[in-house]
Amino acid sequence: MLTRWIAAAALLCLSLPTYAVGSLIDVQVMDRATGQTLPVYWHGGRWWVPGRPGARYAVALGNRSGGRALAVVSVDGVNVVSGETAAHDQAGYVLARGQFAQITGWRKDLTRVAAFEFTALADSYAARTGRPDHVGVIGVAVFRERPRPEPVPPVAVREQRQESSRDAAAESATGAASSKAESAERSAPAAPAQSLGTGHGRSERSVTTLTEFERAQSVPDELIVIHYDSRENLVALGVIPRPQPARPHAPQPFPATAGFVPDPPRQ
Repeated sequence: MLTRWIAAAALLCLSLPTYAVGSLIDVQVMDRATGQTLPVYWHGGRWWVPGRPGARYAVALGNRSGGRALAVVSVDGVNVVSGETAAHDQAGYVLARGQFAQITGWRKDLTRVAAFEFTALADSYAARTGRPDHVGVIGVAVFRERPRPEPVPPVAVREQRQESSRDAAAESATGAASSKAESAERSAPAAPAQSLGTGHGRSERSVTTLTEFERAQSVPDELIVIHYDSRENLVALGVIPRPQPARPHAPQPFPATAGFVPDPPRQ
């Protein structure tokens, strides 16, 4: 069954950046103020990234699956396109082969998003909508596309176009009803500082379009999970090694270079 999904509006990627997690689709978290990709750390069987409170960020996707792929993206357990409590079978973004896209916020319509920004857990969109239990995690469920049928012969194509024209004219005559587009698109010890969540930030322009995509199977071909928190919390949890203090100067027992007795200064 063909379904209409949101096509990711982005550039084709020439080279995939570092700090990426995933195989079919590379997933990164980028600080939009600095343009830097946040480093990822593997700890306790999870991937982690350090967020900066108040900073806007993007979930960057790079498709290297060899064909079109659907990425169902969730933040804090919420689908970033529809706002539903996230599940695999929901709306997502379709990326062309080799495409690189930045998902910069909660999608409000086909032209605007509310920016992702790191904020206190209580101020996160998930908490403000009564769903605080999964704050602090980003998920991407990846689906390959079902192979498309072979192109039909030219004559059949012309006949099909004629039928489509007649159908379009009939719809125009009866007044086609507008339809609502189907959107495409921590269990850890307590840390001393307040945990981070993702807020519903300022409105930004982000244009995308609808496209058709049929999943090859109902379960994800790949599931990518990245947890996040403040750097201070990740240091406290042992995810990021504590910086080692600089060692003070240690006295040396023989500070001079080995050699022979020099002549005294001339008088």
